[in-house]
Amino acid sequence: MKTRILIVILCLACISSYAQKRKKKAAATPPAQTQQQQPAAVNPNATTSAKPTGIDTTKKAGPVKPFEPPLDGYFKKANILSAKVTPYPNLRESDAAFVKRVWREIDIREKMNAYLASPKQRLIEVLLTAIDAGELTAYDPIASKDDPGGDRFLVPLAQGKARSKMADSSVVDKFDANGNKTGSTVQAGEFNADSVVKFRIKEDWIFDRQRSIFEPRIVGIAPMIKVKVGATEDYQPAFWVNFQEARHILATKEIVSRNNDATGLSFDDAFVKRIFTSYIVKESNDKDERIKDYASGIDRLYEAERMKKTLMDWELNLWSY
Repeated sequence: MKTRILIVILCLACISSYAQKRKKKAAATPPAQTQQQQPAAVNPNATTSAKPTGIDTTKKAGPVKPFEPPLDGYFKKANILSAKVTPYPNLRESDAAFVKRVWREIDIREKMNAYLASPKQRLIEVLLTAIDAGELTAYDPIASKDDPGGDRFLVPLAQGKARSKMADSSVVDKFDANGNKTGSTVQAGEFNADSVVKFRIKEDWIFDRQRSIFEPRIVGIAPMIKVKVGATEDYQPAFWVNFQEARHILATKEIVSRNNDATGLSFDDAFVKRIFTSYIVKESNDKDERIKDYASGIDRLYEAERMKKTLMDWELNLWSY
């Protein structure tokens, strides 16, 4: 009896397995296509509108990329733009054993100073651009009771006043409708950078007893303009600039060398390293006299050389062997 039951169960299992295989095979086979699609016939006489198959004009053009000029050379000078000012060593008042203030004039018409007036990078344009941008302060050189020399940085100039003081001015006559002269006015002209041929610097020669070094430190710098004083013309400072304030600007402006285009020297390096030639026009004294107040002609140069030698001898006399 048991044998018959087992045979019936096996038969039912075989029939169920066969039915499942037939169902899976039928589901995997796609239905036969009863009718194939035929391509539509093209009527040669029918007129159809031509549709462009090239560029899709419906798409809007993207933003125009700004023009970038190619690199003019084989490397980009970026070191000078990120240059930092090297600060002076700290100086205590008790360590200043000797201090002498000296005023010098730099004539950029001399060969060694020609880089200060290079059309590629002018010192006067560097200063005026920084002043116009508000990065640097210009000070009025007008003498007063508190500032007899006019170089103590007491009266700041308004923005734009410094450039106007550098421009040449002329007297323009005024006429009425009948052609009669009614008066005159002073009209400022355009600034000509070639008219600046001199700079004046104010510096202190200091002996630091802690470091045993006798060195100069520039305090201020001023461009010179020619003005009429009485019956003669003389060079006077147009404005003063504090050198410590200007160093962070001068350090990022490269000077143009006649011998090597890859010097990497800035205007700050040129002044700190003394890469210029100059002559003394005044030193601090009890009478506040300038050299031209008591000497004339070539005697001024002799007196300037005497002052220079006096400073050098003072340091040499410190040491004995």
